[in-house]
Amino acid sequence: MAEPAESKKEEADYKRVHSFPLVRHTDMPEEMRVETMELCVTACEKYATNNENAAKMIKESMDKKFGSSWHVVIGEGFGFEVTHEVKNLLYMFFGGSLAVCVWKCS
Repeated sequence: MAEPAESKKEEADYKRVHSFPLVRHTDMPEEMRVETMELCVTACEKYATNNENAAKMIKESMDKKFGSSWHVVIGEGFGFEVTHEVKNLLYMFFGGSLAVCVWKCS
């Protein structure tokens, strides 16, 4: 079995290799998608240890920029089924296994 120091090094290497955003599904227009992805990456990096604060930052920014009723879920190992407005859904991964789902419904 790997020693704790080796395990942490492997995990750090894994996160460094997978530090780019990976879009799993979206129906957003290109400009909105790019802005939302950048916002998600910024929030996840700023609040790396607090997903709740990251989600709050994303939601408040999306509400200001694109109107109200945005919802955000950030975490690992979750499934979801949501009803959303057309062209207002983004599901992406960041840092390997951290998933971010952003959608709008009113």
